[in-house]
Amino acid sequence: MAERTFPVTEGTDMDSISAQAQDERSARVALALFIEPGDPTTGQLVGRVGAVETVRLLASDGAVPGMGKEAAALWRKHFQPERQPNAVRDVLRMTETLGLSTLKPGEPGFPASLHDLGERLPFVLWAKGGVSLLSGVVTDRFSITGSRAATSYGIHVAGEIASDLASHEKVLVSGGAYGIDAAVHRAALAARGHTVAVMAGGLDRPYPSGHRELLERIGDLGLLLSEQPPGAVPTRGRCIARARLVAALSGSTTIVEAAGRSGALLVARQAEELGRVVAAVPGPVTSAASAGTHRLLREHVASLVTDASDLTALLDHRSARASTLGIERRPVVPGMAQHASSRTAMVRDL
Repeated sequence: MAERTFPVTEGTDMDSISAQAQDERSARVALALFIEPGDPTTGQLVGRVGAVETVRLLASDGAVPGMGKEAAALWRKHFQPERQPNAVRDVLRMTETLGLSTLKPGEPGFPASLHDLGERLPFVLWAKGGVSLLSGVVTDRFSITGSRAATSYGIHVAGEIASDLASHEKVLVSGGAYGIDAAVHRAALAARGHTVAVMAGGLDRPYPSGHRELLERIGDLGLLLSEQPPGAVPTRGRCIARARLVAALSGSTTIVEAAGRSGALLVARQAEELGRVVAAVPGPVTSAASAGTHRLLREHVASLVTDASDLTALLDHRSARASTLGIERRPVVPGMAQHASSRTAMVRDL
């Protein structure tokens, strides 16, 4: 069980959590509390019976639809929470106190593009700032990310692309990290544009801590977004799971500088599997900091771009081709979570 900041009291169990999850919103909050993000088994069950019933099934020892007895026991054992009697109420109270919004699938404000994730759809999202930034067409949002250990070249190029897109009223999406992510957010804010930072932990725990001021500005002028409740700490697994959100929120993902094992490459692979446009900026052939982006280009995962006009032209070409051929956006690939998990061993820069 990952670390939470809620009090632990002896003598309580999952039944007390189930008693607090009597509606769809509180049940989804409960699932976000006790189940790590992107779990396909739980996501499939929520899609089948709803969040309230899923929490009830967690608290019971009865049959679970679609699972054998041993599989159901393993599922319950894996997600058995520590003894926290009022966890759901505490989170809802903290959410209100912090001035955060909660968005659940199927209601206004929840980004429709995330439904492409299928069984890996987040249970609920916590938001601070301009939720309306999620309501436009997906092709008006651009995910740009890259290495934390970015060079001056990468930071310059990322800033130029982000600034140009922001000045044309496009929404820039990134992960709030050091390096390329920070360059994207700062350029968008400097251009008085719109930016979204997707966090791997609770919105009350700015991460990295060195970006507290930047993230607070994004919460005031743009949007902070997380599938983790207040109090949740960012972990490696949650950073990996966040990649699917960064990819799914936008019509395109652009990688500006990434080393051979950069975590940004996972965002590109997620975007590819979702059928999104994937682009990469080339770097000097002698630069290890661009080894990952060069591999994306070499393997034809990404198209080469050098500025914002290249990127918008790429999107226009994809849109025109899809319209001509009558191509629908490719649906999520069944079992994509397993494919993503198999690649986590190669991801270092998270």
